[in-house]
Amino acid sequence: MDLFSLSGRVALVTGASRGLGKSMAQALARAGATVVLTARDVARLEEVASEIRREGHQAHVDAFDLLNEEAVVAAVPRVVERFGRLDILLNNAGIYVTSKLLDSTLELWHRTMDTNLTAAYLLAREAARSMIPQKSGRIINVGSYCSVLGRERMQAYAASKHGLAGLTKSLAGELGRYGINCNAIAPGYFMTDMIERVADDADLMQAFTGAIALNRFGRPDEVCGAAVFLASDAASYVNGHILHVDGGVANVVCIRPVRSPKP
Repeated sequence: MDLFSLSGRVALVTGASRGLGKSMAQALARAGATVVLTARDVARLEEVASEIRREGHQAHVDAFDLLNEEAVVAAVPRVVERFGRLDILLNNAGIYVTSKLLDSTLELWHRTMDTNLTAAYLLAREAARSMIPQKSGRIINVGSYCSVLGRERMQAYAASKHGLAGLTKSLAGELGRYGINCNAIAPGYFMTDMIERVADDADLMQAFTGAIALNRFGRPDEVCGAAVFLASDAASYVNGHILHVDGGVANVVCIRPVRSPKP
């Protein structure tokens, strides 16, 4: 189990105030990493950090807006200045907004791209500046099952997640020679506040779960194993990979058996 230990490593996790980001940050901390939690909501970040500290692990807060280029670029140097290194970058933060194509706007397109893709690129670039000299590092981008599929009313989101998959593979090719692994996690449907609208609609829930081979939404803790694995020495020879944690959405065609009508 030492292969999965993150003891002595420093991790920067974006979007760590809630949902999957919170769960993955907690998992990295439990595996031994010192985690730096980022998002815009300072109060919620402090709550998460307090929960982690109460368990006896190390957590720190660094709030900034991913749409602020200067703040994003400055984030990694702050971590390195404080802790002397950065070992793990977990680009989790993202936004998800649906819109019919003819109702969509360029503002929504840019906001989605800047949040989901551009910020990840900037953070990866700055992380590489410190990881290359230390000849080690893990960059983990959180994509989506939409990193390999298209969905209606999700033009900006799907495009941003496809872009994140391409960024992951490009970084893996360029940084691998320096001992830096870059991979992506592609979650499916999880019970987080991002899908509250779906959870409150029985018909929508049935439609969504019907497309999942496991016939249910995932729990936030069910993505944690993938995050710890890709951050650890257990994944030392995994590079440029997109790990689907989706219950069987992206790669499984799910056809439910038809029940015969009762006599």
